[in-house]
Amino acid sequence: MKPLLLVDSHCHLDLLDLQPQEGGVESVIEHARSLGVGHMLCACINLASFPSMLGLAKAHHGVSISVGVHPNERPPKEADVDDLVERAAIAEVVAIGETGLDYYRSRGDTAWQRDRFRSHIAAAKQTGLPLIVHCREAKDDTLRLLKEEGADRVGGVMHCFVEDWEAAERAMDLGFLISFSGIVTFKNAAALKEVAARVPLDRLLVETDSPYLAPVPYRGKPNRPGFVRYVAEHIAEIRGDSLGAIAHATTENFFRLFGRAAS
Repeated sequence: MKPLLLVDSHCHLDLLDLQPQEGGVESVIEHARSLGVGHMLCACINLASFPSMLGLAKAHHGVSISVGVHPNERPPKEADVDDLVERAAIAEVVAIGETGLDYYRSRGDTAWQRDRFRSHIAAAKQTGLPLIVHCREAKDDTLRLLKEEGADRVGGVMHCFVEDWEAAERAMDLGFLISFSGIVTFKNAAALKEVAARVPLDRLLVETDSPYLAPVPYRGKPNRPGFVRYVAEHIAEIRGDSLGAIAHATTENFFRLFGRAAS
């Protein structure tokens, strides 16, 4: 299996429960490589975890990281543009995020989420790094802010995409790629499967969002970066493509978007 090169474009190595894993994170990475996954992007959700993530990336070839604060995180001190830009200067950092809007978990006045999102877009434009965008029950505001704030200057990825085709088109018009997680393998995800079948091959990415959202046949179990192979296999099946074609395209797309990861 190893010769196949896949990329897990979004995971959280720092959030994995490593106790059941003999060898810790090294065994998780080796498991991924045994399934043909040669690179993974560990997405940052808060600045407190950034140092440990950076340590992982420095210690393991084929691991990149981002810098950002997840829309549902409420740290004691809000990260400003300078905080993000300073950390983005580190070579292992290939993106700004994960950022965006989430109205499912955060109710009431969500102006703080939109302000944070704007700061992340500003940092991306200042650094030239792409954005990793989280969107849950906030489609219109997410796409509106991306357009208003000029995010098309840097582009990025709509991670763990679960929206409709109209949202995918609007995101792609702004220069964003569309990334599918294990959700696309679920039986009740018929509408999402249709979107995955229609996204142009050069705008497609695959991810695990591990330790969450394990794909079939591991649904309900802890997710691992190696399981991105099953996401790619399912997308290949619904598109009528080979796994090799999906692996080749999504890997090329990843390194084209996250150029620093190739160095």
